[in-house]
Amino acid sequence: MFQKGLPQLAAFSFSFIQIKSFKQTTIFAAMQMRWLAIASAIILMIACFFPWVSIESKNIVVSGVDATGTSFGKPGYMHFLLSGIAVILLLIPKNMATRIAIFISALNAAWAIRNFIVIGLCQGGVCPVKHTALYVVMFASFGLLLFNLFTSTKENIK
Repeated sequence: MFQKGLPQLAAFSFSFIQIKSFKQTTIFAAMQMRWLAIASAIILMIACFFPWVSIESKNIVVSGVDATGTSFGKPGYMHFLLSGIAVILLLIPKNMATRIAIFISALNAAWAIRNFIVIGLCQGGVCPVKHTALYVVMFASFGLLLFNLFTSTKENIK
């Protein structure tokens, strides 16, 4: 009887140690997501300066901050504003700030979808050539949203 109980006790203790270390690892990873979100916002802001599309028939190169010759405006400035607000809110370790940052990041992702559709659209039989920076803006916007969703604050951990 003693031999049957001993392995079960050892297995229970070993299982308890694994759960504890997994929980600590999960808490650490959730707190580090904030820095990945900030890195994603910085990548997004940098990608706004690179060419998004080029319209070869008119010799026009459109970026997030320079869209001369088109009626697109300057769509990168909205990314700057939304990403900047999200980064500031991510640096505040409160639950409400994290929730607002998630909402702002969702707006940023929606703006990236709008830019991808409007700027990359064929108009009048002229299709622009999409460059890598347009895709980087899309992935960085969704990365910002995804990392914000998994960010945890110290208020949540007790």
